[in-house]
Amino acid sequence: MIYKLIELSVILALLIPIAAMLVWVERRLIGIWQDRLGPNRVGPFGILQSLADLLKILGKDEFTPKFADKVIFIAAPVIAATTVLMSFVVVPFSDTIGISDLNIGVLFFLAMTSLAVYGVVLAGWASKNKYALLGSMRAAAQTISYEVFMGLSVMGVVLITGSFNLRDIVVAQQDGWFIQSQLIGFVVFLVAGIAESHRLPFDLPEAETELTAGFHTEYSGLKFALFFLGEYLGVTLISAMSVTLFFGGYLPPGFLPSEWANMIPSLVWFIGKVFILIMFFILLRTSLPRPRFDQLLEFGWKVMLPLALFNLLLTAVLKLTGVIGGVHA
Repeated sequence: MIYKLIELSVILALLIPIAAMLVWVERRLIGIWQDRLGPNRVGPFGILQSLADLLKILGKDEFTPKFADKVIFIAAPVIAATTVLMSFVVVPFSDTIGISDLNIGVLFFLAMTSLAVYGVVLAGWASKNKYALLGSMRAAAQTISYEVFMGLSVMGVVLITGSFNLRDIVVAQQDGWFIQSQLIGFVVFLVAGIAESHRLPFDLPEAETELTAGFHTEYSGLKFALFFLGEYLGVTLISAMSVTLFFGGYLPPGFLPSEWANMIPSLVWFIGKVFILIMFFILLRTSLPRPRFDQLLEFGWKVMLPLALFNLLLTAVLKLTGVIGGVHA
């Protein structure tokens, strides 16, 4: 029990600085891809820019509007950040590192991502601001819609492995990553993950050109920092779950000789895969335009839902006919 508490404390203590450093990584990579410098003044290569931004945010006035519902206004960003942090509880970071080995790990992850929308909706409602309210309504419609497709997209993996346990799912990929048989499921999961984390091009709940800042228009200081933290933790979470479900988790690539693969710790393999997916998230921000909100929902129900159902049906047929096997826990 003491070991698990220490492990939990260490993982949480590392996740928050990692999310802060992602701000610098994103700005540097966008600068490279757009042929400009990016942050390069504070520290070597601008690496201390995130710390400077944090100090600036924490130095701002903790303003709560007089017309806001103060209790809910303060609770909303805490809910948004806490639900994302809770989702990391079931992620197996390596063959020995992982906070909880829940038998319902996939369901727990889906439940936490569903609860995250409460923080956004409550923030918009408690602000008593029309732009914040519109942003929160967009977030609710977007999140509730795309979590349906996200849940269906992982059911193919569950069918193959016969388990909701994330560590069992990783072990089942020893003979081949699920990206080979679940390519459609991965695409649906990734698109749904982008929509769930409100990242470009699906950042419509906080579209600056339309809603000033969306659901967090009235937020500043530490409360705004919690929303900011939740967003970047969400990117890390979706990347970590994509790696766990479709890219073998902490397992090395199968094409490498075992003596070479075993030279690198399983945690390093996991972090490397997650970082590659995070870079893909960042690349999307620099290359895709933002759709209209009606186009986003139409795309979800008319394209993502049929694809997710087709993938589930195809996986079930292939499993019954013995074309693809599975590892039963």
